[in-house]
Amino acid sequence: MTDIVDHATRSRMMSGIRSRHTKPEMLVRSMLHRQGFRFRLHIKQLPGKPDIVLPRYRAAIFVHGCFWHGHDCPLFRMPRTREDFWRMKINRNRENDDESRDVLLIAGFRVGIVWECSLRGPTKDLYRVSQTLCQWLRSEERTIEIRG
Repeated sequence: MTDIVDHATRSRMMSGIRSRHTKPEMLVRSMLHRQGFRFRLHIKQLPGKPDIVLPRYRAAIFVHGCFWHGHDCPLFRMPRTREDFWRMKINRNRENDDESRDVLLIAGFRVGIVWECSLRGPTKDLYRVSQTLCQWLRSEERTIEIRG
């Protein structure tokens, strides 16, 4: 199958996708801020540059896009063009995610992952996401993963 747009257009479209300050990330930041949590953003010294770091709680939160991190949900669909390229890229992203999580846990951080599908689409429940995150931050649990 061929792409519906030419290579240059697709390249321009893909390069416009941000890795920081995305809508799902901004939504999670807003939720946390409204609940009184204060945090730092994208600390380069930490593995994987977590989207949100709460030093007081020694917690790092990643807001994963379902496409880029290959989440098994309705928002993810493997592209039908250049399948080998995308499969390798998404698998590499997953490996990097696992490695970053493991290194952070060894360093004494708690790690949270919020999937994009929990913030948009048919399974969206923002109240549940907010309450779950807040409860996790106030608990002693090491990890949490919020899915749609």
